[in-house]
Amino acid sequence: MRSTAERAIVPSGRSLDLVDQVDYRLATTPQEKEEIFNLRYRAYLREGAIRPSADERVVDQFEDAPNAWTFGVYFHGELYSSIRISVLTSEWRMSPSVELFGEVLHPRLDKGEIFIDSTRFVADPDKARAFPELPYVTVRLGSMAGVYFHADYGLAIVRPEHQAFYRKVFLQETWCEPRLYPGLVKPVGLMAAHLPTVRERVLARYPFLRSSAFERRMLFERAGEHQSSPTDVSPSEGTSLVPQSCRVGS
Repeated sequence: MRSTAERAIVPSGRSLDLVDQVDYRLATTPQEKEEIFNLRYRAYLREGAIRPSADERVVDQFEDAPNAWTFGVYFHGELYSSIRISVLTSEWRMSPSVELFGEVLHPRLDKGEIFIDSTRFVADPDKARAFPELPYVTVRLGSMAGVYFHADYGLAIVRPEHQAFYRKVFLQETWCEPRLYPGLVKPVGLMAAHLPTVRERVLARYPFLRSSAFERRMLFERAGEHQSSPTDVSPSEGTSLVPQSCRVGS
């Protein structure tokens, strides 16, 4: 069975209209976070990616990491989807992809490369049926993060049955074959895209992924942060996109 993202057809005009209607909210309150943890559980359970649990929530040790932003995507005031954006630098290495594929990512972080790691991407199993553009509207947050933090690569940890979609749509390459991540019952592989290389080709197909400097700043700027913060990375006003056996180009 194909994922919602794989079934989606994205008419550019409608997508642009939907972007204007969607509300991206950074999860800051306990209530907002709990709603997202419950959404993850429902989505993962529907896909058969996890086993049932009594608390009906999916949460991990990276939720409150200083280099992580967890967003809810709201439409007409209701939570439709969520994604977590982690910014990886030589000083900030906390994310699921680093935990699972550290032998690949640590050497590149040592060289000063910057990664956007988009994880915990889920959509409400019922609402998504009436909103085929939802996956694209959600991953747009990773696109904005790639620009704001001047990232070199966008990462995704992807189940084998979904990798062809990511390769076709986002021009990603497979860096590592699937492995089991703690808490999941299906293995995921590491994919990555070199953002400066793919951005214009992807944006030509999906122009609604573009964003303004004001929008990016409102979503990712954190007040009162000092040295050794992920937001110390110099923002770029170019345009980039998130999310490509352990074969990694230099």
